[in-house]
Amino acid sequence: MQLINIEQSQPIRNMIIQRKEELAEMKKQNLAILHDVYTELTTFRLDLLTIYADSILVEKDIAADMIKEWGENLSALLVNRGLPLDLALEEISYYRDIIGEVIKDEANDKRFSLDVFYEIISHFNTIVDDAVQWVSKSYLEDYTKQIKHAQYAIDELLIPIVRMTKETGILPLVGDLDTQRAQILMETALTKGSEYQLKWLIIDLSAVPIIDTMVADQLFKVIAGLELIGVHVVLSGIRSEIAQTMVGLGITIDHIKTFGSLHQAVSYTNSFTRSVG
Repeated sequence: MQLINIEQSQPIRNMIIQRKEELAEMKKQNLAILHDVYTELTTFRLDLLTIYADSILVEKDIAADMIKEWGENLSALLVNRGLPLDLALEEISYYRDIIGEVIKDEANDKRFSLDVFYEIISHFNTIVDDAVQWVSKSYLEDYTKQIKHAQYAIDELLIPIVRMTKETGILPLVGDLDTQRAQILMETALTKGSEYQLKWLIIDLSAVPIIDTMVADQLFKVIAGLELIGVHVVLSGIRSEIAQTMVGLGITIDHIKTFGSLHQAVSYTNSFTRSVG
């Protein structure tokens, strides 16, 4: 249901469209002076002003869909360029006041009734509130995704496979092995094991502080996956305290060759490779 008569609201819409270039440039200069930010946001300002203008003529749910898409696009730009959320919120609030003045002047000029003026200004404020909501929500989601991607990249760097010989690689693990790192471990081991055409992979646990049932389960899955592509796995760095903990937890790795040090594991794979050769 339309909130206001189009004949009454059309002049307001036209006035905003007529002034949008001027209003966008005003905000651009103001932003540069206050924040020393010269990032090009003019397109988003013009789009926002157009949406504000058009929203006065349409139902709230239609206007909300328009502002949602705008908010998602702007938040993506802010996050990608490392700009803070308050810049977008400041833009939205700035135009709330400016367009509010346009509505007030038009209402005085056309002698709108108090009810009509209230309906117009209430409808417009709802659209502005939707803009704040969608930009904030989208910014948080995009920022969270960016952090997760960055963490994933860091974890990948912490799980390198070092190619020791043509057929033997070493994968030194550092730190706790949680579910996410275990997934990266699986992907890295299978991808590099196949890419390097490895026959042997030494997984060194010297820098893994705790081996519990969860960690052991994840390791077994990685080892099983590697065996399926023809890579034999040797574990090194099984310290005495870790061995005792594993025994206490009932974790058995009898089917996997283990060594206390990386040097011992390397010597084993080297001797085995020479004997086969």
